[in-house]
Amino acid sequence: MISNLNTIKQRYGIIGFDPALDRAIDVAVQVAKTDLSVLVTGESGVGKENFPRIIHDYSNRKNGVYIAVNCGAIPEGTIDSELFGHEKGAFTGAVDLRRGYFESADGGTVFLDEVADLPLSTQIRLLRVLESGEFIRVGSSKVLKTNVRVVAATNVNIADRIAKGKFREDLYYRLNSVPIHVPALRERKGDIYPLFIKFTTDFSEKYHVPSIQLDEGARQLLQEYPWPGNVRQLKHVTEQISLLETNRTLTTEMLAPYLTAPIGSNLPALVRSESENNDQFQREILFKFIAEMQREISELKATVNHLASGNRVAANNKSLQEYPLRDNDLDIEITRAATDKPAVEPHYDDSIVIEEEDLTMDKMEKSAIIKALERNHNNRKLAAQELHISERTLYRKIKEYGL
Repeated sequence: MISNLNTIKQRYGIIGFDPALDRAIDVAVQVAKTDLSVLVTGESGVGKENFPRIIHDYSNRKNGVYIAVNCGAIPEGTIDSELFGHEKGAFTGAVDLRRGYFESADGGTVFLDEVADLPLSTQIRLLRVLESGEFIRVGSSKVLKTNVRVVAATNVNIADRIAKGKFREDLYYRLNSVPIHVPALRERKGDIYPLFIKFTTDFSEKYHVPSIQLDEGARQLLQEYPWPGNVRQLKHVTEQISLLETNRTLTTEMLAPYLTAPIGSNLPALVRSESENNDQFQREILFKFIAEMQREISELKATVNHLASGNRVAANNKSLQEYPLRDNDLDIEITRAATDKPAVEPHYDDSIVIEEEDLTMDKMEKSAIIKALERNHNNRKLAAQELHISERTLYRKIKEYGL
């Protein structure tokens, strides 16, 4: 069984040897052979999204459709249409008949992430699907049937939602036929350093920089930190360090500023306000903006050097023709050409030079979101994954910037 577990971990990129993690994977494989509904619980960032895929891929439905739905990212007014479909003319904008996810995934699996965010009216419709496989499109009275396996996930305490009247108790028991709990990262401390090594290796290859190393004090700090954001937070911190630190061996003092929760805290989670979440989003956008600028500068250097003859560049731009161009001077020359300002004495600092007015967080956020949407053909789910933010945050930012 151990060799099978290792195969599964390798296939889905799961790193860790904690018994609780192994138990969760084992349960997922065993329940996959049935059609029982499964509820995956665990804090945000622990990797719950891997388990519905394991269940689907190891089930008899593996050749069927697998659809993942982030219930928290879909506005309440359209969630029923997304899940169950709608008839032509059912509401303003319904110009054609639309098949919902449950109809499209007939014979396959539907993964409902953030299921606790479903409106109560939608919960009633979902309960009917789980009980009888029946559903009705929005704007129709015709009962349709579907044969779908449902796997749900949540990072909130559903018992608390039930007590507050925000989640149906009968739906909870239907979804929770087989529970799978994914342990928090602080509960499997032995997996923290191997995950860090994996991430720093990946980012070293991605950004063409040397891997980050930790001295003994920094390694101890890494493992003792409570990681309220779990594996996702560890990955983001490693990416930030890989991009920003010039010294590739980190000490405790160098690592500590990247850890935002109180060191030594045993809190089960760090509850952030909306403004704190927004600040974190802005920081992440800044790091990605810098990385993208570095890549674009490198590509531009390669292009200019290819066209260079001796120490002069054959270009139509007067600013670039006037000054000898050396490899490490390119960043300064780009700024001269763009601003048409008097030349400054060249130096060999390979840093990125950007006009101060362009360094507003709003502009960087908007630019990063636009580019992510363009690269992913306006697929918000894929764009959110690329930006390492939730679909809900992306949806809010799109509205904020009028995109």
